[in-house]
Amino acid sequence: MPNSQSQPAVTRGADIRKTFLDFYAQRGHTILPSASLVPEDPTVLLTIAGMLQFKPIFLGQRKAEVDRATTSQKCIRTNDIENVGRTARHHTFFEMLGNFSFGDYFKEQAIAWAWELSTEVFQLPKERLVVSVFREDDEAFAIWRDQIGIPPHRILRMDEEDNFWTSGPTGPCGPCSEIYYDFHPELGDEDIDLEDDTRFIEFYNLVFMQYNRDANEKLTPLENQNIDTGLGLERMAQILQKKPNNYETDLIFPIIQTAADIPGLLYEQCDEPTKTSLKVIGDHVRAVVHMIADGITASNVGRGYILRRLIRRVVRHGRLIGIEGAFINLVAAKAIALAETVYANVRERETVIMAELAREEARFLETLERGEKLLVDILEQQAEQISGAEAFVLYDTYGFPLELTQEIAEENGLTVDVDGFEVEMEKQRQRSKEAHETIDLTAQDSLNQLTEKLRSTSFLGYTDSTSASRVEGILVSGQSETTAGPGTEVQILMDQTPFYAESGGQIGDRGYLLGETFVVRVEDVQKESDFFLHVGRVERGDVTVGDSVTAQIDRAHRRRTMANHTATHLLQAALKALVDDSISQAGSLVSFDRLRFDFNCSRSLTSDEIQQVEEQVNTWISEAHQAKVEVMPIDEAKDRGAIAMFGEKYGAEVRVIDFPGVSMELCGGTHVNNTAEIGVFKIISETGVAAGIRRIEAVAGPAILDYLNVRDAVVRELSERFKVKPEEVPERVSSLQGDLRNAQKDLEGLKSELAVLKSDQLVSEAEAVGNVKVLVAAMEAVAPDALKTAAERLLQKLGEGAVVLGSVPEAGKVSLVAAFSPQVIDKKLQAGKFIGAIAKLCGGGGGGRPNLAQAGGRDAAKLPEALQTAKQQLMDTLGDS
Repeated sequence: MPNSQSQPAVTRGADIRKTFLDFYAQRGHTILPSASLVPEDPTVLLTIAGMLQFKPIFLGQRKAEVDRATTSQKCIRTNDIENVGRTARHHTFFEMLGNFSFGDYFKEQAIAWAWELSTEVFQLPKERLVVSVFREDDEAFAIWRDQIGIPPHRILRMDEEDNFWTSGPTGPCGPCSEIYYDFHPELGDEDIDLEDDTRFIEFYNLVFMQYNRDANEKLTPLENQNIDTGLGLERMAQILQKKPNNYETDLIFPIIQTAADIPGLLYEQCDEPTKTSLKVIGDHVRAVVHMIADGITASNVGRGYILRRLIRRVVRHGRLIGIEGAFINLVAAKAIALAETVYANVRERETVIMAELAREEARFLETLERGEKLLVDILEQQAEQISGAEAFVLYDTYGFPLELTQEIAEENGLTVDVDGFEVEMEKQRQRSKEAHETIDLTAQDSLNQLTEKLRSTSFLGYTDSTSASRVEGILVSGQSETTAGPGTEVQILMDQTPFYAESGGQIGDRGYLLGETFVVRVEDVQKESDFFLHVGRVERGDVTVGDSVTAQIDRAHRRRTMANHTATHLLQAALKALVDDSISQAGSLVSFDRLRFDFNCSRSLTSDEIQQVEEQVNTWISEAHQAKVEVMPIDEAKDRGAIAMFGEKYGAEVRVIDFPGVSMELCGGTHVNNTAEIGVFKIISETGVAAGIRRIEAVAGPAILDYLNVRDAVVRELSERFKVKPEEVPERVSSLQGDLRNAQKDLEGLKSELAVLKSDQLVSEAEAVGNVKVLVAAMEAVAPDALKTAAERLLQKLGEGAVVLGSVPEAGKVSLVAAFSPQVIDKKLQAGKFIGAIAKLCGGGGGGRPNLAQAGGRDAAKLPEALQTAKQQLMDTLGDS
């Protein structure tokens, strides 16, 4: 083994990463790739820790393929996003270097290696390092003191909340030990406060997973003790590069410098707010580049919402430092260049990344303009203060930082309810924390307890449609049972099965489990780690653990599903060949009655392209291409050109479905032996489902007949109703639509004329106030446009005056309009501000020009009160002037 002290000092971020991985590789650890930011675990929204990909191993659900592993894991956390750029080391995107032991070495070795790496390889001065341990972990304390040689006063015992890792209320847990770097050792060793982040930085955390905690909080030693560690790459770079914060290291600063160059800024000469904005841009651009590279697209929910929010923060901070127009792709190019040597997918997906960023940036720039208009309306409607809720809407929806809203409000003589804003912000933080930003290792306890006693399920379904199996476990309402009677909804585990479990987009098989005295109808099959859960109902007799069964799938159901699955592969090949070779799968559903294929594409397909794709798939079907199925090492499969499902996690060996010359994909699903077995393929629809994501729905094989039968029945019924031939139905429908549009137009015209006629009768109700007239009235069931026309006509008849009209055009809606003459406006009354304030009494709002404005509300019962208030305010204001 090489002498660690003979190595040269390491400072560059890339070298730190490589040195860490090589250090542990030399000590028997297998270097594993970073998991995707989209985790396999459905309880977690994003990958937030290095241990996440090993969760099934720590739970005992899956056997580790290696005893020791080391990784550089990309992570995303957004629960404290407001601190990004403001503190020295808060990030949304960061890399966690980790070494893991699965029942192999434990505390003594983990501590010794962490110390060797820190002091001999990274050459951190021992006198600058402080260690923490859990207050009751005398074993770790003794190792640090007696074997490593750290003075006792520099080993701090910490409380459970700081130094005891738990997976949840129950489950695997254990004490932690952390290594801190001291930036100011000259302050001495007395009263060390590790919470002082101006002096100390935690850079290495060692978790000793040695207990299982039950519901009564009793700790029982685990049979297999595990090690889970994390060393922050950005933090170590800050230490070794002697920078005041993580952002000024070579991992992030080149991105910041690229952003600063756009408006011509020199980072060193910038004030703190500008530096903060540049840091936010640097951090967030790294995050969004990797998120999109891992298949996330912007949306208003889940991961997509987080991506959209980060992109919008980048754009907003760009405007704050003086950047006008689009710029994010210029910065993203630098982030891609920095990451590509370690995470090759950022370069492979560069086109997709740039398209998604450009699209979202353009959309948000338009949103910002609308937000500015909204702010103007809010300012017009407020007398003294902008509410916290309004300020938060501007911040969260339109990208206005609170500081900007305060500045603009102050210019207009208003204040902002900052406390109310913080209340809304805290609500959002709670929503963010609740959106799976924890790692829950305690879900499905009953299943975990059951499966840890069993072997994995053997899948026979590639070759067999029936099998002789044994019932290994029964779950009823999530609880383990030994038997289940007629009518009971069950989940059954067996030693082997021909049933395909839902995965890779393909639904689970249906069929029966047949025993000597019982029958279980299987309606679905789900997979939990290596176990198949047969979901269904006991139709006859009692099924008991240990029973022998004949497992029999529904062959017709399977044939239909296979046809649709193979058709999905052919569809992807046709799209890549005829539309765009960069198209990649973004999701799929393969069922017995249809298929759905989501793919990355920035535009909709033309009618000609859809027809060409459909014809190409049917050509391949008719050419009767034979399937070739092989299992091979994943590297060999990729070298041969096999397409992988983006974001899917594959093992060392993979199953390859090859229709030579047509399609080759990594796939664990079931397929036809020959494309001719599909029969025919038909595209039903092509639509957009998210920014940059299109969806094709189609049918293939026997499901085509069901599709045609439904449509034939619809056409027959329409033909009979319209008394026309089937081919004449479209023309008849178009004719009826035209008649309907003309009738609606005539109706709206009559309503408007009626409103004007009704309004003429109101002229006599106007009241004189000085040399102007005031008319406030309600009109029955008048639409907003007609109400506006009536108000303008009345003002024209009154001459100088003020007209306010209200109506309830439909249930639950209030319409209001104000029309003011120049003389009224001269008396500091503006229609926009006035009617907006009145509308609030009806639970709404609105605004417009000083002479004419409309508003709406939701509480029709408050309309009389609102109109009375409007009249009183007009009389008082005009009477006093």
